[in-house]
Amino acid sequence: MAIFLFFWQRFHWPKAVVSLKGENLQVLIANSIYRQQKGLGGRASISPYDGMIFPFSTLDRHAFIMRDMNFPIDIIWLKKGEIVDYAPNVEIEPNHSEETYIRYTPRTDDDMVLELPAGWAQAHDLKIGDKMTLVED
Repeated sequence: MAIFLFFWQRFHWPKAVVSLKGENLQVLIANSIYRQQKGLGGRASISPYDGMIFPFSTLDRHAFIMRDMNFPIDIIWLKKGEIVDYAPNVEIEPNHSEETYIRYTPRTDDDMVLELPAGWAQAHDLKIGDKMTLVED
């Protein structure tokens, strides 16, 4: 049973639908330390999902790096569903070691991070203060 749960957690990611800027986005939920460490790393693309969301149990300035990423993304930090900062068009960093990755950190505390395809923020005129809501999980 323990082996089944080990593999289930690694390969079955929970999903949700969130709404941002009038669009419903299907996202994967990185709701464990393993999933948060893995993130979108190693994937060829975000598809068939629109993004990935990282809920945190603590309010902090959560830093992100582009570990094992194969495509650029927009990183969006939220606090209680409101955007507090974002990093648009974050490029991949091939052949980097853990110590040499650029650390992307918001200007203020957050409790959730949303990763979307690069260019999404600009295409949708994303602004600090915009709200994201949960549509379904």
